[in-house]
Amino acid sequence: MPLRLAATELGEGPPLAILHGLFGAGRNWAALARRLAAGRRVVALDLRNHGASPWADGMDYRDMAADVRATMQALGHRRFALLGHSMGGKAAMVLALDDPETVERLAVVDIAPVPYPPRHLGHVQALRALDLSQVRRRGEADAALAAAVPDQAERAFLVQNLVFEDGPPRWRLNLPAIEREMPGLVGFPEPPPGAAYRGPALFVAGARSDYVLPAHEAAIRHFFPAAHIAHVADAGHWVHAEQPQAFLALVEPFFAPA
Repeated sequence: MPLRLAATELGEGPPLAILHGLFGAGRNWAALARRLAAGRRVVALDLRNHGASPWADGMDYRDMAADVRATMQALGHRRFALLGHSMGGKAAMVLALDDPETVERLAVVDIAPVPYPPRHLGHVQALRALDLSQVRRRGEADAALAAAVPDQAERAFLVQNLVFEDGPPRWRLNLPAIEREMPGLVGFPEPPPGAAYRGPALFVAGARSDYVLPAHEAAIRHFFPAAHIAHVADAGHWVHAEQPQAFLALVEPFFAPA
């Protein structure tokens, strides 16, 4: 059965669901969601095993897409636009390919419908190895992760998933499931025979990122024949966080209600 996902809603107008990437949550998109909510009912979701959403043993992209569809329909949105980054972009693409009538338009941020190497597996293992009984604040976790995750911005992003409430700190992430399902998360499931999403599609890539390469464009255009591919200068994989104004200059017109 699909999971009912945690959702933050704002704005009025045609619905738009935002799907975060691996280790993220809907709250990471708060500032951009407010901008997009000027003309839409924006729903920032926490995908399964992330944020405030339920945990599950599996993280198959079709199950994740079904969670999104079921949650949006439970909120009264039968047809909606989709904006997804990285893992969330793959879930959005799968939903658009499996159920194109549900998706009004699609924007995918720095990911393609292709398999990737498991570049974040070490991050998962480092988080699991951290002795949380010795952690009293995020700065301590950050310092303990420095050897395994050298990039300071990535560490800051990861430790935002620590919850300090009653008792010892805990992760908002279902790390065992994420580690176990990593082969599927870095892959891309085979779409149904002849599947294509022919609606409006925008692919936004970071010019300094290697997630969307010229070699990937054939796969993008095969499954999304109406796709427009744009590259944002001076941006890596987290395009929306590194260059928010340039990112909004692309996606605000794309999602502007007709």
